[in-house]
Amino acid sequence: MARHDAQNWPESTKMIGLLWFVASILTQHGILGQRVKVDPEVTSYPGQSVNLRCSFSDPTGVQLTMVTWIYESKDGLRNNIAVLHPQFQPNYPESSLKGRVRFQSQQPEMTHPSIQITDVRMSDQGKYICEYATYPSGNEQGTTQLIMLAKPENSASTVSVEAGTQTTTVAKCESANGLPAAEISWVTTAKGNESTTTKPGTDNTLTVSSEYRMVPTPSDNGKDISCVVKHKTLEVPESFKMKLAVLFAPEVSISGYDHNWYMGRTSPVLICEAKANPVPISVLWKTMSGEMPDTVQISGNELKVLKVDETVNTTFVCEVKNRLGTSKSQVSIVVREPSQKSSNAGVVAGIIIGVLLALLLLCAIVAVLVTRSRRQQQGYRAKGGSDLKTRMFGGGKKASKNGTGGGAGSGGTGGGNNNGSVFVYKDGSSHQGLPEKNNHHQPLNMGPRPGVVASTPTAQDILLRNELDEAEIRKFDDIEDEERYDHFSGAGPILQLRSTNDQDNMMGGYMDDDMESQRDGSVISRTAVYV
Repeated sequence: MARHDAQNWPESTKMIGLLWFVASILTQHGILGQRVKVDPEVTSYPGQSVNLRCSFSDPTGVQLTMVTWIYESKDGLRNNIAVLHPQFQPNYPESSLKGRVRFQSQQPEMTHPSIQITDVRMSDQGKYICEYATYPSGNEQGTTQLIMLAKPENSASTVSVEAGTQTTTVAKCESANGLPAAEISWVTTAKGNESTTTKPGTDNTLTVSSEYRMVPTPSDNGKDISCVVKHKTLEVPESFKMKLAVLFAPEVSISGYDHNWYMGRTSPVLICEAKANPVPISVLWKTMSGEMPDTVQISGNELKVLKVDETVNTTFVCEVKNRLGTSKSQVSIVVREPSQKSSNAGVVAGIIIGVLLALLLLCAIVAVLVTRSRRQQQGYRAKGGSDLKTRMFGGGKKASKNGTGGGAGSGGTGGGNNNGSVFVYKDGSSHQGLPEKNNHHQPLNMGPRPGVVASTPTAQDILLRNELDEAEIRKFDDIEDEERYDHFSGAGPILQLRSTNDQDNMMGGYMDDDMESQRDGSVISRTAVYV
């Protein structure tokens, strides 16, 4: 095993030594390559001047024998354009740059052989190599890429096309003579596709062209479309805003007819509206019958009727023409009977009726309130005195100085009018007296009550009694019935009177049932009617 390792040791040593040798060479080459300092990239515009810098960073231990600037075109061809030797004057060999290239310093140093190119052209774009001839290291170099920038000339326009069914170009956009090539894009709501091409321009520049293609329709006319150009020379993209131009024959419509043309209506107007590109060159009004009514006035695309009559009951036709064609539209007028003029009479009448109803309702409420108040007041007064009962139900009065009252059955006469009706009531009742349900108005058969004079009820008494509703009447009737029966309970028999002429007791049954005794001893009839 030890012997096998000893055999492999020399091979390992050789491999390690080889790796160190390669690393040292690469390191030395990298160090040497870094000694020539240049700008990796320089940009310029045509007509400007550009400086190409070059320097040798560490010439220690190295002899700089010569510096040469070499131009390499995009085709790979090389040309010496400037040579510097420490013992000779600078030299500029024949090239496309002769007369426009020179060393920056009048006495250039070998360590700083920078050059300047004036009136730069687009053809000057390419590689520029600064190469040192040194001893003992040999040649060392650095390369600068000159990039020429050409600001393009941008433009855009629409193309007037007729509406149809074939795809066609409706807008164009171009970025001419730019370097590098520009980028073109489209912004629009119209449905289409773009087509972009690039071709050489002048002086090694590039021209980019783009077209927007679509099937044009009348509805596309006037739509917005924008061409946007992006280029390295532009800080912000350049945008061209346009509107599509689609040519089409007129599209005609008539407005103004509201289906309410009645006899006598004044100044209705019909308007002929037309969409067209190009604009219409003529507008013609006519009727289907061929005769225009006398009350019609025409002004351009407007038809005005001074006053509607039966002659307007026709079909009006509007005909519009442009260079692509002629189109027309029509409307049939139906003349109606005169419409009712709108007025505020109904509104005023409604307001008046509403106010009257409100007043009536208010009066009814006030009447109800007043009636209830009066009923309450009358009820209190009836409880407190007999004068109200007398007025309402014919209560007796003291005999006047012109007559006296007679007793029961005495046939006496008083100064008052005994022929009037008497409203009978009971003095012993604690409630307001009311007539009984059956013939409460009873005549005095045996003469007036003692101390009571029959009096005719006044209109106020009758009105007051009428104000009492049926419930109150029933209430007082029930009270009187109870008092009457309570008063006569346990008393002697009621006096029954018979006429002396009634020998056969013909009236007996009637008299017994009809007559009623009073507290003062008199007897009165229940059914007799007083006149």
